Amino acid sequence: MHSKKNLSGYIFIIPAALIYFTVIVLPAVYSFYLSFFKWNGIGPNRKFVGLNNYYHILFEDVIFERAALNNTIWILLVLTITVGFALSMALLLNRQFRGRTLFRGILYFPYVLSGVMVAIIWTWVYHPQLGLISGFLQLFNLQEYYSSPLAGVKTAFFAIYAAALWQGFGAPMILFLAGLKTIPVELYEAATIDGANRSQTFINITIPMLRETFVIVFATQIISAMKLYDIVYAMTEGGPANRTHTMATWMVRQTFIFANVGKGTSIAVVMVLVLMVVIIPYVMFMAKDTGK
Repeated sequence: MHSKKNLSGYIFIIPAALIYFTVIVLPAVYSFYLSFFKWNGIGPNRKFVGLNNYYHILFEDVIFERAALNNTIWILLVLTITVGFALSMALLLNRQFRGRTLFRGILYFPYVLSGVMVAIIWTWVYHPQLGLISGFLQLFNLQEYYSSPLAGVKTAFFAIYAAALWQGFGAPMILFLAGLKTIPVELYEAATIDGANRSQTFINITIPMLRETFVIVFATQIISAMKLYDIVYAMTEGGPANRTHTMATWMVRQTFIFANVGKGTSIAVVMVLVLMVVIIPYVMFMAKDTGK
């Protein structure tokens, strides 16, 4: 009887396993296979080049180096500014005051928008003549000193991050709010009786009790930062002067614009390997935390 139950369980898993194998596993293996070839993606002829594609992107491709650096900078920004701002807003909205549910919805709303939509909104915000910033500066007759930060080599990347911050902090904010709800009120009451101030309570109670939430937030934010594509491509397409490319945008450009399928897939493989460094420990931690 026990073996029949196990067999029926495997039968129910087979359809999902087949879909996963055909949609995820096979394309991933095929992409890894293509990364060893020089191919334009259309013609029948493929030239086997071994590890040359990987050598080129890792040691000769200066734009890929810039893209990898941009992904690294983005990770640092989201782990400090985005997470810090999300935690601050969660602590504020966790207090009792009228309209806090409305404010939660308003702050979370940008997260449900697509990256392309956010890119369009903020491209107009940055517009040098018709944008919101330009209109505000006109009130003080300062518009002549303003130029769109998307046009600046040193400012474009951080202008994109500002737009992504507006969109993306709502998700970790909600996670922090959920984590704050699990902290027993008695801990704060006992700390108050013992004479602890707010900063001591925050450091010694709030932060330790949000340990699992921090793991989830950090992991999801790093994964999102590594896959960064839509908002960058929609706002600058990797420009100006290729300074805002990420690994994802450079992968798409190599594959579909320059018809270098081998180099594009090799970039994808590198991205997967980097993501595995984050995903595998995250999954192990979550499995250990749930006791499975």
